Amino acid sequence: MKKEIFLCAINNILSGTCLEDCKFCTQSVRYHADIERYNYKSIETIVEEAKRAKAHGALGYCLVTAGKGLDDKKVDFVARAAHAIKLEVENLNLIACNGTASLEQLRYLKEHGIDSYNHNLETSEAYYPTICTTHSWSERYKTCQNAKDVGLQLCTGGIFGMGESAEDRESLLNSIASLHPESTPLNFYHPNEALPIKSRNISREEALSIVKKARNLLGEERLLMVAAGRELLFDGCEELMFEAGANSMVIGNYLTTVGDAPTKDREMLERLGYGVAISCHDA
Repeated sequence: MKKEIFLCAINNILSGTCLEDCKFCTQSVRYHADIERYNYKSIETIVEEAKRAKAHGALGYCLVTAGKGLDDKKVDFVARAAHAIKLEVENLNLIACNGTASLEQLRYLKEHGIDSYNHNLETSEAYYPTICTTHSWSERYKTCQNAKDVGLQLCTGGIFGMGESAEDRESLLNSIASLHPESTPLNFYHPNEALPIKSRNISREEALSIVKKARNLLGEERLLMVAAGRELLFDGCEELMFEAGANSMVIGNYLTTVGDAPTKDREMLERLGYGVAISCHDA
């Protein structure tokens, strides 16, 4: 029997308002990317979208806010949204992805229904200054440690194909493994004409090698998710990423990029003979 695949959905609840200079991110106001930008969604809308994600089989549901990190307003909003979702949707692992965060902020989110915190290291410590100058890699690593220290599950990964070397990729994977995360999203750079990084330097074969190395480093029990850029590299060849060790994937849209329809992904899994996990322990 083939393995069960854990599905996750992303909700961009505050879009396109970031002041940082991350060269890979269309949410930065510096690059004027043609994306939808808006302030906080209504909590009612977020809850309804959570219900739809769950109906499509998602067990993970990630609440994302643009910006470097948490402040009092964001903490309060994410906490209220989490509480509202937990009142109406059962068996949903709530993930917050809100940038750098302190112990106190993360503890507050946990108390109000957040199960996991997602904060990606993005790339190696050595390469990071090439893609971002407005905050440090060490701040990212510290936030990941903070999440674990308050008892949240940790979701951390990175982006591959931003011009980094093979050594940078190895370093990133080793740094991720050092944090012992419960889940790891592997993203593959999706070029946008507005961004400083104009092209993607990764092939399908290299991506598969990264999936295999990540699985070996993280162990069999952890969730290894193929996320952004999946459609560009694996369209029609998704079985390869599962055979390489992935046991999780994002369904629906990404932050500012349209993904495949959830129904198409479910049909793909059924065609390949994979099941859909119905609890976090099934994947």
